[in-house]
Amino acid sequence: MTEIPALTDLEFLPFIDSNGQLLEQFQGKVGIYAIFDQTKTLKYVGFSRDVFLSLRQHLVRCVSECYWVKVQVIDRPNRTILETIRAAWLEGTAISDEAKWTQPIQVKEFMTDEERSTYEKAIDELGQIKALKNAARRVESEIMTQLKARNVQAEIRFNPKLKEEGLLDLK
Repeated sequence: MTEIPALTDLEFLPFIDSNGQLLEQFQGKVGIYAIFDQTKTLKYVGFSRDVFLSLRQHLVRCVSECYWVKVQVIDRPNRTILETIRAAWLEGTAISDEAKWTQPIQVKEFMTDEERSTYEKAIDELGQIKALKNAARRVESEIMTQLKARNVQAEIRFNPKLKEEGLLDLK
């Protein structure tokens, strides 16, 4: 069994560096990570085959909660070990609404009354798709504004095909 690194022993890393870039040193690296908000309160623990891509995805889904991260890279990944470490790191902590961290953004949840009305009154599927795409564009724009406010310089591109389904996810 691999030694379980204590979360308290790992260094806090800023989610976004002073140049507005994300943690590129974790690109293509398998590991486990813990995400913290501005007050360094634990918000989420996950593991990934590419920590960089996962962190970028989490930033887009939960901009206001991604300020600090602790990462442990795993040389010989094993799902059981990763799940054991995750359980140890989460001990005594309840993660609320895990889906918002792990699933594409559901645009319908963020529709304005006007957008919802347009969607519901659409006479056919094409009208509904158009309404969903318009709402998705607005929500995407709001996310991009938040990222810009945080000085994110990294390229962020959403998958255009998913917008028709009312979903926002990175390409």
